[in-house]
Amino acid sequence: MRNDKKKEKNETRYSWLVDVRDANGKSVGDPDYDPRTLKIPSSAWNLFTPFEKQFWEIKASHFDTVVFFKKGKFYELYEKDADIGHQEFDLKMTDRVNMRMVGVPESSFDHWASQFIAKGYKVAKVEQMETAIGKSMRERSSQKKEEKIIRRELTSILTVGTLVDSGLLHNEMSTYCMAIKEECAGDNALPSLGICFVDTATAAFYICCFEDDLERTRFETLILQIKPKEVILEKNGISQRTLKVLKNSVNAPVWNYLTPETEFWDSVTTLDALRRGGYFDQAGEGNEQSTGPDGGKWPAALVAFQDKHLALSALGGLTWYLRSLKLDKELLSLKNIHAYDPIHQMTSLILDGQTLVNLEIFENSFDGGEEGTVFKLLNRCSTPFGKRLFKKWLCHPLRSAEQINERLDAIENINADFELQDELSVIFTSLPDLERIISRIHAGTCKLKELLNVLRSFEAIGEVMNKMKKKSSTFTSKRLVFLLNSYPDLTDTIKYFNEAFDHEKAEKEGTVVPHLGVEDDYDAVVKQLQDIEDQFAFHLKDCRKKLNSSKIEYKDLGKEIYQIEVPKNIKVPDNWIKLSQTKAVNRYWNMTTKSLVQSLNEAQETRSNILSNIQSRMYQKFDANYPQWSKAVSVISELDCLFSLAKSSISLGEPYTRPEFVEGPESVLEFEELRHPCVVPGVATDFIPNDTYLGGQKPNIILLTGPNMGGKSTLLRQTCVAIIMAQLGCYVPARRCRMTTFDRIFTRIGANDNILAGQSTFMVELSETSKILREATPRSMVILDELGRGTSTFDGYAIAYSVLHYLSTYVGCLGLFSTHYGMLTTEMEKTKNIALMHMSCQVDEERKEVTFLYKLTEGSCPKSYGMNVANMAGVPRAIVDKAEEAAKKFEANQHMKQAITSIQNETALAAQSDFAFLWKLGSVDNPRTQNALQSIAKQWSK
Repeated sequence: MRNDKKKEKNETRYSWLVDVRDANGKSVGDPDYDPRTLKIPSSAWNLFTPFEKQFWEIKASHFDTVVFFKKGKFYELYEKDADIGHQEFDLKMTDRVNMRMVGVPESSFDHWASQFIAKGYKVAKVEQMETAIGKSMRERSSQKKEEKIIRRELTSILTVGTLVDSGLLHNEMSTYCMAIKEECAGDNALPSLGICFVDTATAAFYICCFEDDLERTRFETLILQIKPKEVILEKNGISQRTLKVLKNSVNAPVWNYLTPETEFWDSVTTLDALRRGGYFDQAGEGNEQSTGPDGGKWPAALVAFQDKHLALSALGGLTWYLRSLKLDKELLSLKNIHAYDPIHQMTSLILDGQTLVNLEIFENSFDGGEEGTVFKLLNRCSTPFGKRLFKKWLCHPLRSAEQINERLDAIENINADFELQDELSVIFTSLPDLERIISRIHAGTCKLKELLNVLRSFEAIGEVMNKMKKKSSTFTSKRLVFLLNSYPDLTDTIKYFNEAFDHEKAEKEGTVVPHLGVEDDYDAVVKQLQDIEDQFAFHLKDCRKKLNSSKIEYKDLGKEIYQIEVPKNIKVPDNWIKLSQTKAVNRYWNMTTKSLVQSLNEAQETRSNILSNIQSRMYQKFDANYPQWSKAVSVISELDCLFSLAKSSISLGEPYTRPEFVEGPESVLEFEELRHPCVVPGVATDFIPNDTYLGGQKPNIILLTGPNMGGKSTLLRQTCVAIIMAQLGCYVPARRCRMTTFDRIFTRIGANDNILAGQSTFMVELSETSKILREATPRSMVILDELGRGTSTFDGYAIAYSVLHYLSTYVGCLGLFSTHYGMLTTEMEKTKNIALMHMSCQVDEERKEVTFLYKLTEGSCPKSYGMNVANMAGVPRAIVDKAEEAAKKFEANQHMKQAITSIQNETALAAQSDFAFLWKLGSVDNPRTQNALQSIAKQWSK
C-alpha cells in the first residue's frame, strides 16, 4: 500500500521543483538567493525510494552543480542535470516525471565531464563505494538495520579553475583559482589587498598582501601574470574600481561569491581552521618549514604571513572553497605554499600590467592568443613544468648582471656541447608532467600507469644526469655545474619500487601485485586463497570417490562458479542444488561448494581491497620522498629553461650577440643593427636593422618622429623586447648589445578608449603618465608613443612637452618618445639630453605615395604624411585633396600663429616648469633640491 502511494505521488511534478527555493526559503528572484542549495520539504523525504533519497541528499546541497551519479557501469544525470545534458549535448533522455535521466558509460566520464566544464558548469562525481559482494559482507557484519542500497559518496567536484586529474587537464600551463580580500575606505582611498591563489594540478599555493595605488597597478600586474580561471570574492567585499580592473584583465572567469565570515573566513577563523584541520600534521614534506601557531611544522611562507590579516583571510576563503570541492586536504597537506610578489622591486626588471599588454608578452592584441608574443618566440621548453617555470622567468626578468651572466654562460656551454644537447633534449622530450603527477601521487589519485611512467622517467633522467655530472668539470658555467651536481640521487628509492612489484604485470592489469615478502597482509590473503583452492580440489576428489566417477568436473558459468558437473546417468544426493544442465550433464552446488564459493568470493574481495590499499601504500612510500622528487623536478625544469634560451638564442638569425652588461652611475643602452626578434632575416628580407644609442655619451631620450606606418611603434617595441631578452639571459638579434641593467620598463602605447574600465583615452593617458612620472628612476626605460593625442592639439602638445622635459631634466631615465607634434621637435632641438631622430621615407608628392625606409635617421621628420598614407590606403583622391587643403588652412590659422608666437617669445615652458618644480622643492626640506638645482643649471647653461 505504501509503495502504491509513493508511485501515485511520483506521477505528478514535485511542487518544490516547480517553485524552486534555496535552503533558506529564498526564491530565485531574491537578491540573497543561494543557487547552490535546494529546499526539499520534510514531507517529501518520506515519498522517496532509498535510491532517490540517496540522490537528493547530495543534489540538495549542490543544486548549481551537474551531478554524475554512478549506477553500475554508467554515470547517470537526473532532473535539471538531465535537461542540461539533453539540451547541450543531445544525450538521450528517459523522461520520468520527477527523475528525468540521461546516462553515459563510466569509461567516458573524463570526456563528458570536460565537455560540461568547458560550457561553464561545475561537475560533481558520485561513486559507488562498494560492490554487491562488499554490500552483502557489510550487511552481515553490521549490527544495525540499514537501507538495502549500495553505499555511494560524493568524491569530487570539478570546476574549470580547480582541475587536478590528467584526463581533464588539456593545457600544460598553470590554471589558477584566486581568492581576493580587499580593504578600501572609498573610491579615492588607497586599497589594501590580500590575495591567495592555487594551481590545483601541482598543489602550489601563493599568498601576498600589499597596499596599492589608485590605479591598482600591482593588482592589475598580478592578474595579468596569473590570469585566474576562477575568482573567489567576499559578497559586497570588493570595491568597484578593483572589480573593474579584474573584469577588464581576465577573460570570462568563473565568479564565486562567498558569505562573509561563515564562508569567506577572517584571519582568526582561518588559523583556527588550519589548526583543527590538521593540514600540516604530516612531517617531512613541502618546502621550507617553520614552527606554526600550534607548535607544529607549518610552511615557512605561511608562518611569515600569520600577522597579515588580509592575506590570511584570502587563504581562508580559498580553503573554504577547496573544502567544498573536497580538495583542501590533498592540496594543503603538501605544504607547498609560497610568498608571491607581483613586482619584485629589488631583484627583477619590473614589467607591470600595462607593459605586459603593450609589448604583447603573453597575449597578442589581435585575438588574445599566443601567436606573435614574446612568450611564443622564446619558449622552446620541452617539458610542461619547464614551460610553466619559463613563464615565471618572463614575468620577472633578472636585474642582477651577475645572475644574468650565469645564465648566459650556461647558454654558451650548452650550445658548444652537442653531446649535452642531444642527451638532455631527447630525455626532456620524453618526460611526462612530473610536477603534476607527483602532486597526484601525494593525493593518492593518480593512475597506476602514471606512477610507472614517473618511475621510468626518473630512472632514465638519473642515468643521463650521472653521465653529465662526470663531465661537469669541463663547463665554465657555475650555474650549469651547480644544477648538475644538485640533482638528487634517487637510485635506492627507485630500486625499491622496481623490486617491490612486477611493473610489466601492473601495466597490463592495472593493479599493483607485490612480490611475496613485501606486504604481510597480501601474503596472508594469498595463502587463504590457496587454501580455498586446495579445499575445492580435495572436495572434487571426494565427490568422484563417493559417486564413483572420474568424469565429475568443476564448471564455471557466470557468477555461479565451481558447479559440480555430473553425467546424467549418475544419481546425486538429494540435498544437492541443481543450477544448470545440458543433454549430457547436470550441474550442482552442494553445501560444501556453496560455502567454499562464498569463502572464495569474500577472500577475493578482501584481496581486491588489500591490493587497492597496497597501491595507496606505494603512493605513500613514493610521497615520503617528496622533497627529493620535487628537487629533481626543480633541477630539470631550470635546465629545460636554459636549453630553451640556448635554442632561442641561435634561432634568431644572423647577426645575434651576447649582451654585454656594464656597471656605472649612468644608464647606458647601445644596440647595433638591432632587429625585431619576431622577424628572422630570410623570412622577411625587407626588414631594416637599426642602431639605437641612449645614455652615456649620448642623449638619454630620443624624440622620434616619422610618417604614419613608418615603423615608430615597431622601433619602440623592439627596443623593449631586446632589453627583456637580455635581462632574461638570452642573446639578442643585433650585431652588438651593451647596456646597464634596468629596474623597470614603462610603456604608454596606443590610445584606445578603455571602455570596459570606464575610462576615456585622455584619462587613461594621464593616469598612466602620472604613474611613470611618480615611479620612474634613472635606471628605468620609458616608452611613450604619441602622448597627448587623447585631447585637443594644444593641450596635448603642452602635456607632451611638460612630460618630456620632466623626464629628461629631473628623472634622468632613458627613453623613446614618439610624437606627431612638429612644434615639440622645434622646442627640443637645442636640448642636449634629447636626440631628435625620425623614421626615414621617400615621398612622391605628385603621386602622393610614400616609400617607408624604416631606417632610424638623425633629425626630425618635416611632417607625418598622413594624406599620402590615406591615399595609399585607398581613400578617394578627391577626399585626400580636400583634407590636405583643410590641413593647410588649419596650420595657417591665426590661433596657431599666436600660440607659436607665445611659445617662442614669452618665458619658455621649460623655464616655467623648472621654476614651479624648484618652488615645490624649496617649500619643504627635500634632499633632491641640490641635485635638481645642479641639473637645471647644467641644462640651461648649454
